[in-house]
Amino acid sequence: MVSASRKAFASWGALALLAAVLFAAVLATRPLVPGPADVSAALGQILLWQSLLPRAVSALICGAMLGLSGALLQRVLRNPIADPSTLGIASGAQLALTAATAYAPLLIEVSREAVAFTGGASAILVVFLLGWRRGLDPVTVVLSGSVISLVAAAVSTTIVLAKGEYVMSLYIWGAGSLAQQSWDAPLALLPRFAFGALAAFLLLRPLAVLGLDDSAAKSLGIALHAMRIAVLVVAVWLAASVTAEIGVIGFIGLAAPTLARASGARTPRDVLIAAPLIGALLLSVTDSAVQLLGSGFADLAPTGAVTALFGGPLLIWLLPRLKAHMRPGTNPLAQKRLHRPYWMMIGLAAAILAAGLAALMIGQGPHGWSLATGVLLSDLLPFRGPRIVAAGAAGAMLGAAGTLMQRMTGNPLAGPEILGVSAGAGVGLTVALYLAPSMAPQFLIAGLAGGALTTLIVMLLVAGRSGFGPERLLLAGLAMGALCMAIISTVLAQGDIRAFTLLVWMSGSTNNASSVEAWTGTVAAVAMILPLFMFWRWLDVLPLGEATSRSLGLPVRRARLVLAVFASVLTAVSSFLIGPLSMIGLVAPHLARLIGFARGRDQLAAAVLLGCAIMIAADWLSRIIAFPYQVPVGLFAALIGGPYLIWLLNRGAAHAR
Repeated sequence: MVSASRKAFASWGALALLAAVLFAAVLATRPLVPGPADVSAALGQILLWQSLLPRAVSALICGAMLGLSGALLQRVLRNPIADPSTLGIASGAQLALTAATAYAPLLIEVSREAVAFTGGASAILVVFLLGWRRGLDPVTVVLSGSVISLVAAAVSTTIVLAKGEYVMSLYIWGAGSLAQQSWDAPLALLPRFAFGALAAFLLLRPLAVLGLDDSAAKSLGIALHAMRIAVLVVAVWLAASVTAEIGVIGFIGLAAPTLARASGARTPRDVLIAAPLIGALLLSVTDSAVQLLGSGFADLAPTGAVTALFGGPLLIWLLPRLKAHMRPGTNPLAQKRLHRPYWMMIGLAAAILAAGLAALMIGQGPHGWSLATGVLLSDLLPFRGPRIVAAGAAGAMLGAAGTLMQRMTGNPLAGPEILGVSAGAGVGLTVALYLAPSMAPQFLIAGLAGGALTTLIVMLLVAGRSGFGPERLLLAGLAMGALCMAIISTVLAQGDIRAFTLLVWMSGSTNNASSVEAWTGTVAAVAMILPLFMFWRWLDVLPLGEATSRSLGLPVRRARLVLAVFASVLTAVSSFLIGPLSMIGLVAPHLARLIGFARGRDQLAAAVLLGCAIMIAADWLSRIIAFPYQVPVGLFAALIGGPYLIWLLNRGAAHAR
């Protein structure tokens, strides 16, 4: 009976899907077909044959390639949420292409696909190495991929800002626009898809065995590592080829295999047939909607940015289907304790003073290194002083926000960036840019705070429905972050003044910081951090878990809501000053815990001091490391925090021990 149902799926189901794909292809050619009243018949024919039909065919081929890539990745990693987006493959390929476009355009001329494949393969290699020690655990793999994506985004944004003439064009390309002016892209992609499909079906037997555990696979005579590498090469090559020609198309590789299994596909053969067809259908219909909802000949947004909107809800839907790996009953924040933490805090305060003086007095000029004193110091103080104060205040607030999130979730990997709160603040900023009467700081900060708070509350509610486990919480945060970043990417791709404002905000530059930013950061830091020490008992009890907290008389829901409000406002103001990508909200409280600040109020105070010192030092280094150019401090801090988080994952902190 089961065999018959599978055969029915493989035949009639495939034919039905193929018919739906062909219907979507016809639909995709209709939204922008000009009528006689708009243009001449000759021009209409040119648009149809050189733009609309190539675009429809490109959507079908790209969707099929990404669906196949996702199916291969999910099978070889035994991970239902693996796809080129969640594993960092697309971000790695985009970074490689962006860097080559900016600094080595000859490589693009030689082979765009080779450049993209190198970037994507490098990303998946790092993810693979990080997850290897824990048996390619799904959560660890996806967390590693998300970290790689964050770091790649920081580097890409830095490159884009350094090459101002390419800013908007690179972002529109990176968002995955399917608009075509010839048949070059579909003709280039079609043989690659054919080769990838042939390779995938030649690997059917190893794919069937790779679904078993490693010991069973080896007992059947499969060269496990060689087969994994072969499948990964095919999957990465398919995704990188799409990125090279079109840009990043998000989450089609996640959705297509998931829907294939939901529609009845069970064997690897069934999934490999259905996933490309469903991927082609999804991308074609999405591209049609983008054209239909646009104005005139302009798309609503690049198709890749719109498909990324699938990612967040789909990850949320898949949360209950993942196995939890953290040990119950442990306190993931338990660590060694300092016997005299106050002496260490005095040392951290001294480090802040030293970093501030170095940033204020030491720098490079036309004649090399110099130590600013006297008149020179007085001249530089109005420029360097506000940016130092703004960076330090932002770092302190992020340290406090990260501590609150780690304490109230019981997860040492929680932070504004990882949990999507910073990205949610960006959505709030986007709303403020569209609705606020002006771009005054108070309106922008209000939008940032509203977006951050909404994201954090939704994320807590979603994770709560799955048992509020630490891993569930992280995945819920990743899902919310993916959804929010898709919205931001859609706005960025518009290319108007609001998009440029968002881009500057994402970079986290303090170059133009004035007394307004300095006073805003200082007042907000003092007003929002000092009251937190009244909640020291909450910070000590919440990491023990909801059941234990309730048994000790703690009002868990009220405590989480209050701390969420504080964390959101702290994240909003700090993001207003230095952007959303710094990762200081993760690094500072984690360093404080590793040093030995175990109690809630001690960790909070130490994280505030560490965040302040790190951000001041990062601001100073960002100013001098590439002199006479200046790297935005938010991106520079992310380049520090990203490798730290990669080390942390490799060290095993993803699992409480």
